[in-house]
Amino acid sequence: MKKILGMIEAELKSAFTACGYEEKFGKAVLSNRPDLCEYQCNGAMAAAKAYKKKPIDIAGDVVAKLREGHMFSLCDAVMPGFINLKLDGGFVAEYLNQMAADQRLGLETQEKPLTIIVDYGGANVAKPLHVGHLRSAVIGESIKRMGRALGHNMIGDVHLGDWGLQMGLIIEELRDRKPELPYFDESFTGAYPKEAPFTISELEDIYPTASKKAKFKADEAREQGMSEEEIAAKEAASKAFAERAHLATRKLQEGYPPYTAIWNHIMNVSKADLKKNYGNLSVSFDLWKGESDAQKYIPDLIQNLIDQGLAYESQGALVVDIGEPADTKELPPCIVRKSDGAALYATSDLGTIIEREKDFHPDAYIYIADKRQELHFTQVFRVAKKAGFVAPDQSMSFLGFGTMNGKDGKPFKTRDGGVMRLEHLIADIDEAVYQRIMENRTVSEEEAKETAKTVGLAALKYGDLSNQAAKDYIFDIDRFISFEGNTGPYILYTIVRIKSILSKYRDQQGSTESLAILPAASEAEKDLMLEIAKYNDVLETAFAEKAPHKICQYIYDLSNDFNRFYHDTKILSEEDKKQQASWIGLITLAKDVLSACIQVLGFEAPERM
Repeated sequence: MKKILGMIEAELKSAFTACGYEEKFGKAVLSNRPDLCEYQCNGAMAAAKAYKKKPIDIAGDVVAKLREGHMFSLCDAVMPGFINLKLDGGFVAEYLNQMAADQRLGLETQEKPLTIIVDYGGANVAKPLHVGHLRSAVIGESIKRMGRALGHNMIGDVHLGDWGLQMGLIIEELRDRKPELPYFDESFTGAYPKEAPFTISELEDIYPTASKKAKFKADEAREQGMSEEEIAAKEAASKAFAERAHLATRKLQEGYPPYTAIWNHIMNVSKADLKKNYGNLSVSFDLWKGESDAQKYIPDLIQNLIDQGLAYESQGALVVDIGEPADTKELPPCIVRKSDGAALYATSDLGTIIEREKDFHPDAYIYIADKRQELHFTQVFRVAKKAGFVAPDQSMSFLGFGTMNGKDGKPFKTRDGGVMRLEHLIADIDEAVYQRIMENRTVSEEEAKETAKTVGLAALKYGDLSNQAAKDYIFDIDRFISFEGNTGPYILYTIVRIKSILSKYRDQQGSTESLAILPAASEAEKDLMLEIAKYNDVLETAFAEKAPHKICQYIYDLSNDFNRFYHDTKILSEEDKKQQASWIGLITLAKDVLSACIQVLGFEAPERM
């Protein structure tokens, strides 16, 4: 279906050209004075300069032509040359009836669907998900779902941190804990065990322990009263352990079978746990690729950069200049190989791009990460284009997000100052919602707990997504779980309220399917109808701008319009059955649009709250 604003503009353009003016002046916008009109056209103001006429005269000509049609119930030319418009009630009702009959609720079909890679995971294996992983997960998932709703081929990739020194650290800590394992017996010739030599809990303890051993901090030890002899011994042990970890990392990267077997165990155990925890967020990925998958492309890509004359040595490292004439400030070159010969994140990301081009031939890339990584992605994108790894006009965008802060305005921490695990944050918000539900207990404890999970997820995701991605925001659990105001639970409560009305109507009258929507009988009803009609425009705009917060604002406005209409209208007690059926059809469409929007945002509504 065409967007309603587009239909208005088509009518305006026709009227402008019929009056002898260029169609480019026929632009419409939502009115900023809803007490006067619903839409407004300011084209006569611009046309006046081109045609040397008074704006009000041009507006008058256009309005006279518009009044010959049936789209508007009000067309007025207002000094100095504005055109005020109100849509005809019959036109709006017919538009909504078409939406209701369309499985896609009026979303236009893509003539040429795009293949778009969305990189929005970034979790490290062998580590639990923590609150720092929340924003990339929920923002990325919503953008992927938006694109799919619009008909694009969206491919989500978790892009795991599964390579580098952390693997050597884990291997060597495992050696210290379980030296009897066959992976550390050079004379072992049999098949390595299929079962991992650690649980996820043990693995999540191994890495931080190993990291701490490799980075002994002498100053802290002195503050704690440790003697210089002990400090020297600890420093020597730390250095030796770090060297072992570096050697283990190199042997793994060279394909040493025992360490490859351990790496496979790490991956299998970590992926299972990550899938469970991402699943608790209703976040899923099409690809479970990692930095390791890019390694086989790195030698050739570095040689390619050298052969093209793009890469050169600087202070022992290999770098590529990324500066462009239009830059307003100098940007540092991209380091693709360190002085010790090691590759970096940028090199890994370039290798990943080469792999994605080979496997998927994407039309566009969207990377979602902390906004402090903007320079990194600028470097990667520019090198990829300069080297011809992607086309010069390839769409490569970075969406940088701000931090989730506590009420003190600082990055969110646990009460003891540590980084909170994501599963604990989810559990906390679920418990808070459960307690809120039990305050007005109308359901069993078991149902309350299940409902709390659904509402808690909505509270968490909406609390994040309702903020513009690039901005920091305050995590306020009491505000997020409120059933009033601009919150996830308020949106869900609105949907549940509509479901309750529809259920009662079915008990009284039967089916709620295919009920014709009549022209609005009140201003509140007209407002609700006009808000519903914006659905396809809002979703397209939100996806184009990578702005989930615009969907949140839309469904908050739509919920407010429904609740005003509900309080002004006695739907179930209406004696005019045709009018009642029309209202039921209208609120059914409102529910369907709200449900489609929250599905895009990554949560759902319960049957009752």
